[in-house]
Amino acid sequence: MSQALYTAATGMNAQQLNLDNIANNIANSSTVGFKRSRLEFQDILYQNLRVPGGASTSSTPLPVGLQIGLGSRAISSERIFLQGDFRQTDNPLDMVIEGNGFFQVRLANGDLAYTRAGSFHLNSQGQVVTASGELLEPAITIPNNATSLSIGTDGSVSVTQPGQANAQIVGQIQVASFANPAGLEALGRNLFKETSASGTATVGSPDSDGLGRINQGFIEGSNVSVVEELVGMIAAQRAYETNSKVISAADRMLGTINQVIS
Repeated sequence: MSQALYTAATGMNAQQLNLDNIANNIANSSTVGFKRSRLEFQDILYQNLRVPGGASTSSTPLPVGLQIGLGSRAISSERIFLQGDFRQTDNPLDMVIEGNGFFQVRLANGDLAYTRAGSFHLNSQGQVVTASGELLEPAITIPNNATSLSIGTDGSVSVTQPGQANAQIVGQIQVASFANPAGLEALGRNLFKETSASGTATVGSPDSDGLGRINQGFIEGSNVSVVEELVGMIAAQRAYETNSKVISAADRMLGTINQVIS
């Protein structure tokens, strides 16, 4: 059986995964704080018909070998954490991190998760939460009679209440950074989870120690470039189509061989 059939099939499978990844990027081109991902590929096993450096004669090594590759596979999906465009909303609970860092949120099971999506809301207790209801960490509660809300570039949250001349600080936003953010595990809902690949979170106040500053009244858009994704989609389609043609060519060659044998 021609090995080309199986080799080309691995290329088709790899490009199918590539197209799936591109489809997810495009689908999230309007998702707040979304970071696009990119598939990385590698060649797989080789059939060594002649090993490089093997003996041609008792005293002469082969300068090159004869190795037939057995295809390709997707090995990783790398998350690209380039900053997305900022859009002004004037909503006092919308925030962006200008620079390095993630907002911390507390999941229902008590674990911490991390996000770049800064579109926050208040729940029935006045606590700052994500659109899915996860609490911002550290927890911040806004008094229900607050007449104004201000968030500083250093993450300090202050409110003005009736009868007070000066604003009162009610909380401090902390942001986290990682040595390898590409190693974070995506959980969906704009959330990421710490892994051994990402390293332990380093937590601190915004606008200090290399962490980004907070800007109130803005949200960070997706960093997906639809034009780039469309170009990648066309390239994936062409690669898929070419691999399918290899299968057709190998099939025709096998048919010719069968006719000769019969």
